[in-house]
Amino acid sequence: MDLVGACRAFVSVSERGSFTLGAAAARIPQPVASRRIAALEAHLGARLFDRATRRATLTPFGLDLLSSAKRVVQAADALEHDARRAGQRPLRLAVPASCGTRTLARLDADARARGVVLDLRPAPPAERAEMLRTQEVRAALTAVPAEEAVWTVPLGVAAARPPEAATVHLDTLRPGRGGRPVRRVWLQPEDDVPHVRDRILRARDAAGLRPSQVVVAGSLTSAVARVLGSTDLLLCPASQADELDLHWRPLGAPVLARGYDVTAGIADDTDRIRTGLARPVARCLGATADEEDL
Repeated sequence: MDLVGACRAFVSVSERGSFTLGAAAARIPQPVASRRIAALEAHLGARLFDRATRRATLTPFGLDLLSSAKRVVQAADALEHDARRAGQRPLRLAVPASCGTRTLARLDADARARGVVLDLRPAPPAERAEMLRTQEVRAALTAVPAEEAVWTVPLGVAAARPPEAATVHLDTLRPGRGGRPVRRVWLQPEDDVPHVRDRILRARDAAGLRPSQVVVAGSLTSAVARVLGSTDLLLCPASQADELDLHWRPLGAPVLARGYDVTAGIADDTDRIRTGLARPVARCLGATADEEDL
């Protein structure tokens, strides 16, 4: 038996003194109201209304139980109200600080269209992990190796002027004679993670570059500033290069990619982002994802 529905019909009919008017107020057909009240009477073991009169008159038993039925209805209404509020509470999500304002706004809009309200908190990789650990956020897009990732973002290099070659190889940056400026590859904080940083440092050494030719910048802004004022290169995905108005080329070797997964305090939040928001997150990151996840 639907106890809440039966109590709601009981209260509504008693307040209006009519099964017809009470059913209309409860927004249910009159036969449904009658069946629910009859089921409630059977469950409680006594009549709630005196059917001998034309009006819906309460029996002494019904009068005694009316206040309790009202409390059931009020509690159910309060529960539904609280559930709606809880469902509208934003899901605080830590995202890469490298994501631009437009891409973050698009992610927010796409999530709202899917019934998810996000509170986005941009931060570098280590800070995102710390925000999750301290429960400052409910979930975070965490940096992982590409082979373990839900979303992968291929990396290349971008310059202020179009590079001559279709693909840039690190050994072409080897310092030569004649006073030619030493070219550097700048890493932004988003790529200061072992599975990206360590691989390009090993490739730097194998290509015979100087240690100073691959540098981790203190911020994306400072890295871009160095690139705009020189022939230096920025390690980044193609989508970010477009946003920064830089000329992007793939890197010959090593093949580098950012990898992302989502980590959350509860499994429901993880599933909501991995499945329901897979496409919007991929667009925001400039990423590819497994077709089955999209």
